[in-house]
Amino acid sequence: MTQQILSIEELRLLAKKRVPRMFYDYADSGSWTESTYRANSEDFARIKLRQRVAVNIENRSLHSCMNGQAVAMPVAIAPAGLTGMQYADGEILVAQAAEEFGIPFTLSTMSICSIEDVAAHTGAPFWFQLYVMKDRGFIESLIDRAKAANCSALVLTLDLQVLGQRHKDLKNGLSAPPKLTLKNMINLASKPRWCLGMLSTKRHHFGNIIGHVRNVDDISSLMQWTAQQFDPTLSWKDISWVKKRWGGKLVLKGIQDIEDARHAVQSGADALIVSNHGGRQLDGAPSSITALPAIASAVGKQIEVHMDGGIRSGQDVLKALALGAKGVYIGRPILYGLGALGKTGVTRCLEIIRKELDLSMAFCGRTDIETVDQSILWPGTF
Repeated sequence: MTQQILSIEELRLLAKKRVPRMFYDYADSGSWTESTYRANSEDFARIKLRQRVAVNIENRSLHSCMNGQAVAMPVAIAPAGLTGMQYADGEILVAQAAEEFGIPFTLSTMSICSIEDVAAHTGAPFWFQLYVMKDRGFIESLIDRAKAANCSALVLTLDLQVLGQRHKDLKNGLSAPPKLTLKNMINLASKPRWCLGMLSTKRHHFGNIIGHVRNVDDISSLMQWTAQQFDPTLSWKDISWVKKRWGGKLVLKGIQDIEDARHAVQSGADALIVSNHGGRQLDGAPSSITALPAIASAVGKQIEVHMDGGIRSGQDVLKALALGAKGVYIGRPILYGLGALGKTGVTRCLEIIRKELDLSMAFCGRTDIETVDQSILWPGTF
């Protein structure tokens, strides 16, 4: 069946059928009017590729390096909260698929499976995404747990000092596990596959938090705690503290402005991610692909520049690389694959991205992903 699925859109439609509404909407929505969420993908379509012919395109290679790590293609899996609510034990399955494929997996602070869960079920080091919260003792313990799990990079998210207003999440009453209201029970009754999967696992809460924070042992106290914990006072001084505590590879996520990119360089971080949080924070901000070229031009020789937001195909990956990204992150396509078919769907998603990236690079007359630059793009479209 999976070989008949040829696009990310097909995985999305299947996931929509199989995943409960509140969790599907969590993955597939933005804040406020969702203008930035839509622009993230729509702006890729405006960029056109230059087709070249009569060029030897044998022996092509997508192998590259991200953040000092060899990768099968310059793509990492983005951190996504509640991945384990798209499909039972979701973070473990995604991490395993990424390891088998040869690309990095990034675990979210707000994951269902804990750092220790993922480490126990994988062999390769993974990356851990961190939010800075008011409880600094908890943050220190998270960093130490990531070290103990042999995580090879810390991805510090900077653009969630306050939570963006996400209308669908508010209307759905998003919670993990879902509250058993009449509306939710009716919806869950139409998702028997999902329900059976969840009955087979004990992982239904935020695994990195429950059991690790004082006085947080049930869902009501947890939701209250998380709503109060995102820290609006976060500053560049905190990044120095995190960097010192961590001591390893540090990636800063959420950069949209050249001035902030220069601050990232000065902080001593190893890489930055041009990102608007998937359009889930500041609605009306530019798309990531629009913001990327100026940032790459300004600081790309001083720090490794990555990007995320709106990637739905291998062609999108190619365009981002041409505009200066050293690597990209994919989030929603992975969640679609997971929700549709579990680990098999994640693998299929990666196969689709790789195939489209390889063929598109070939049509542009290139055989090595490391040689891709703006010259593969049609002038005037970027």
